[in-house]
Amino acid sequence: MYRNTYVKVDLDRMKENVQSLLQTYPGYTYYIGVVKGNGYGHGSYMVNTLIESGVNYLAVSSLEEALKIRKYNQNIPILCLEPVALTAIKAAIANKVTLTISNLAYLKELCTLVPYEAIKMHLKINTGMNRLGFQNKEEIKEAFEIIKGHYILEGIYTHLTTVGVSDPYWDRQIEKFKELTSLISIKQIPMIHLGRSLTLLNHPKIEFCNGIRLGVIMYGLNQSPKPNTGFKGKLKDLKAQMRIRKYHISETTLVSKATVSPTFSLYSEMIEIQKVKKGDYVGYGLAYKAEEDMTVGIAPIGYADGLIRQNTGRKVWIGKQKYTIIGSVNMGMIQIKIDDTIKVGAQIELIGEHISLPYVASYLHTTPYESMCMIHEGVPRVYVKNGKVEYIEEWEVR
Repeated sequence: MYRNTYVKVDLDRMKENVQSLLQTYPGYTYYIGVVKGNGYGHGSYMVNTLIESGVNYLAVSSLEEALKIRKYNQNIPILCLEPVALTAIKAAIANKVTLTISNLAYLKELCTLVPYEAIKMHLKINTGMNRLGFQNKEEIKEAFEIIKGHYILEGIYTHLTTVGVSDPYWDRQIEKFKELTSLISIKQIPMIHLGRSLTLLNHPKIEFCNGIRLGVIMYGLNQSPKPNTGFKGKLKDLKAQMRIRKYHISETTLVSKATVSPTFSLYSEMIEIQKVKKGDYVGYGLAYKAEEDMTVGIAPIGYADGLIRQNTGRKVWIGKQKYTIIGSVNMGMIQIKIDDTIKVGAQIELIGEHISLPYVASYLHTTPYESMCMIHEGVPRVYVKNGKVEYIEEWEVR
């Protein structure tokens, strides 16, 4: 590392999270660790911790992500959740990447390029997300027969667009999956996976599924809806119960039995301190006016690192208390209003034990997923195990 700005990944917590999930929800054969988006911002080195903890399959968004993971593990099966470009099929085959087949035209063109090959494939079904997947049962049957004749049909799945807590759309999607697959024998398909982190926590196991995709929950974020409290909360619960009875909504729960802890933290350090007089300005475009004599600290992290300018005004943690980002977030630096107790070299927590990821996401009007993923790969990922640095994953410099 050339500057003391980094993402800390807690491998011990990650292992505890996965083990808690597997012990709490033991009914699956395949626990698919979703490591898309640079592992939700955690980097790729941590995949072996997931595997050692019980994850036995991985899922990514792109072939590029799969190839990066192959640097750390050559054997774990990897499903690419998005169709791989036909021009890159040979690279996918060479690196044992499982393909998603989401439409018939793609499959037929693949057959002309690679007629017979031991390629593992998963059929993607569109049950309401309307993003990827088959939505015609005759086409699903045709794809089923083509794959069985040419390749290896290992799995079938969908992505559920709602978490289904007291809303009828969840049940409609499950029924739609059953209807769309009614012309094929899904019992012949080794892997069936419909659920993801939130549906795992909020629903009983879908009886015909033997796989579950674990995403953000592995990284310590339980985003289940919280139980309602107070008069308004009771009124919401009453309305929810009315919907459940009216639409015959299946069983759901708001209480997760698994215990998980955040694994992602973001740090920088104080590299310079400026004394600013009352009436002077801080930042581009006279962004912040000093109402009194004040002290401003500079940290080497900015929007080029993924700390976007909307972070201006939010809190960070230095020493024993919170301070505020002022001025405007620069490309590679931020300015923080501090006091004279803070010295050059002080560590700055931008996300962590005192500045929670949900707080940052809420401040930015986005999700914790995006808040982690937006931190650029150029920010080193420091992997900590048993209180010691085990590995530092840095951006490749060529």
